[in-house]
Amino acid sequence: MASPGFTQVQDSDTEKDRLLSSTTSYGSQDLLGVGSPRPAGLVESELHQQREEEEEEEALRRKLKYFFMSPCDKYHAKGRKPFKLGLQLLKIITVTVQLVLFGLSNQMVVTFKEENTAAFKHLFLEGYEESAPQAVHTQKELYSHIHFAIKQYLALPDISLGRYAYVLGVGANGSALSLCQRYFRKGTIDPVNDTFDIDPHVVTDCLGVDPVNYSFGNSDYKNFTLKFYKLINVTIDFQLKAINIQTIINNEIPDCYTFAITIVMDNKAHSGKVKISLLNQASIAECKDPNVSGHAESYARELFDMLVAVVCLLSLLLCGRSILRGIVLQYEYVHFFNHTLGRDVSWGDRMEFINGWYILLIISDLFTIVGSFIKIGIESKNLSSYDLCGILLGTSTLLVWVGVIRYLSFFQKYNILIVTLRAAFPNVIRFSCCAAAIYLGYCFCGWIVLGPYHAKFRSLSMVSECLFSLINGDDMFVTFAEMERSSTMVWIFSQVYLYTFISLFIYMVLSLFIALITGAYDTIMAQTQEQVPVTDLHVFIAECTDTPCSGKFRGPEGSSCSFLCCCEW
Repeated sequence: MASPGFTQVQDSDTEKDRLLSSTTSYGSQDLLGVGSPRPAGLVESELHQQREEEEEEEALRRKLKYFFMSPCDKYHAKGRKPFKLGLQLLKIITVTVQLVLFGLSNQMVVTFKEENTAAFKHLFLEGYEESAPQAVHTQKELYSHIHFAIKQYLALPDISLGRYAYVLGVGANGSALSLCQRYFRKGTIDPVNDTFDIDPHVVTDCLGVDPVNYSFGNSDYKNFTLKFYKLINVTIDFQLKAINIQTIINNEIPDCYTFAITIVMDNKAHSGKVKISLLNQASIAECKDPNVSGHAESYARELFDMLVAVVCLLSLLLCGRSILRGIVLQYEYVHFFNHTLGRDVSWGDRMEFINGWYILLIISDLFTIVGSFIKIGIESKNLSSYDLCGILLGTSTLLVWVGVIRYLSFFQKYNILIVTLRAAFPNVIRFSCCAAAIYLGYCFCGWIVLGPYHAKFRSLSMVSECLFSLINGDDMFVTFAEMERSSTMVWIFSQVYLYTFISLFIYMVLSLFIALITGAYDTIMAQTQEQVPVTDLHVFIAECTDTPCSGKFRGPEGSSCSFLCCCEW
């Protein structure tokens, strides 16, 4: 029989074994009589589950690190060629070449319009001088200008250096030219008694002139009587056709133009001065049966525009896929933090997955695609929207070249501009809102008070342009010198107005604006010398110590991949 001492020692050894054993259970399980060790299979299952969670967390870190890598690091990580980077470089070249070709073509169009407009002014405006505004002050002068314009129009084939043709049937009563006067239905003005009686309804009276039926003895237009006491304006409307043959220099088929010309003699102010102006609206159409000797019709430009559109379409699809991948990865990251770690993800970390450069490239691609098709329509003479095409192609090229900064941002020494702008942008916007309120106040005040006495303050847009020039130090003396001195009180006010504006905006507002940018730059430079604060996302990614050349980013999932998946950034 065992002695009591041996029994006590044995019980003590058993207790020690239970305390040191990893499979021992205590607490509520002892109370339930479950004190025996857990099965080995359950322990292995828990260890396996814990290992899977760790592997899943590490895989997420590795996926996030790969997502935020540069194209070169991605190439070293998975060995995939950076097709998207090459596509963007190709797009920069093709879009720039397309814009240059369109600019050369558009320059000839603009030059042709401007030179024809200048020719029309010399042909149809009596005594025209480029530097002097056209105006008349007597009834005889007004009649003389009307008769001169119509006479020149009828004799155009004999006197013009350019080759023009009349457009028939576009004027009054099926004629080629319309001579119209617009006046109030009833108008009686008596300055002697300071009385007037005016019916504001406008009446239009027109006379048609046709060069086909014109003879030198026929001068019905000279019998056209103007009602000066209630006259609003006199207009002469007609159209001419011309062909721009200088496009042959660029191996393009010449364009056929139709010029809609309007000569306006404005008397709406009834100030004794009638202002005369010539307006020219040009439309472009395809010429009928074009024939250029030794010139074969070429579709090289149309094919190049199609190539640009295809390149931009591929870029749009790849950038859209990258944004979609970022959104999916953001969902995985947020789900992991919420369910596994029990933490919320800030909006700053969420927005890290939405790459603004991709959105910029998508907008640029859309503009380029639409502009390319409009350009094709212009080259095929089905469209004449030069202005719209120029805006789209110009804006897209601007965005493409701005996107080049994205590639420079991968190098720390070249990233200072973007980082500084990003840091200073919020404060600059707040400061600009405050400065804009003061600026608008000066604009409205200058327009109302100085407008009648200064040519640069006649409209709100002119006031804004003048004040913005003063901020940059332009035309200061001229702005002071052109102020009329007819009203002493207004002149004194103008001096106080201009001096306070210049002092406030140049010495205070502009200096503070520069100080904001300089402060942000100094902050960025100081952060490069110290530990830069990082977000939870960056801390989470930093725990992944795998380098791009470690080979751990080359997973089996890369085997099943489409063409678009191979085009990594």
